[in-house]
Amino acid sequence: MGRKAKYTFEQKLKAAQDYLSGKKSAAAIAFELGMGKYGDNRIRQWASLYKANGQEALKPKERNSSYSKEFKDMVVQDYVQNGLSPYELATKYNIPSKTVIDQWIKRYNNHIEQRDYCPHQEVYMAERKKTTKEERMEIVQYCINHGRNYKETAAKYGCSYSQVYSWVRKYDRQGTDGLNDNRGHRKAEEDLTDNEKLERKIRRLKEELRRKEIEVIFLKKLNELGRGR
Repeated sequence: MGRKAKYTFEQKLKAAQDYLSGKKSAAAIAFELGMGKYGDNRIRQWASLYKANGQEALKPKERNSSYSKEFKDMVVQDYVQNGLSPYELATKYNIPSKTVIDQWIKRYNNHIEQRDYCPHQEVYMAERKKTTKEERMEIVQYCINHGRNYKETAAKYGCSYSQVYSWVRKYDRQGTDGLNDNRGHRKAEEDLTDNEKLERKIRRLKEELRRKEIEVIFLKKLNELGRGR
């Protein structure tokens, strides 16, 4: 069960809208809500979340968010490689508070491995599930909206970890077109132009790399399970 929210969804939504419209300053809104020091920063964070992800980003969670180790590592690498601030990362990845990102960065700087709290280990061995494009779209959106927690998503929808991981990666690269089922619709090699042959070769190499990445993650998780026992 999630913690009781200190501020209601309606308060957050009105605060974000008032600030973005220029009706009130962040400091004035924070004062009205009885916020303490740095309350204006929280108002700006709500506004950024609302602007980037819509009002859903301000709604209270049914339970405390559970982020996978892979997701935490990805966010931290975005901080290290691209110089995004914790506030910018919270907005980009639809995380309600920058505080959790501060904690992940602190662990990284102290050379402490990020922890994975999701208990659904069986999804690594699950059989591949047949899905429609609409179902894949729903699964991808759920995964993205829940901190890209691939394991939790796979467990919820009864599919494998590798499927969810693959669909999200394809969606990131190609949008909804990446979720099309193109099996049985491949052109013969001799019918391809030189550019199409090159593109197909690149796709094969990327797919091979993706499979290797998943295998590494899978083997690492098995090793962690073995050490835990």
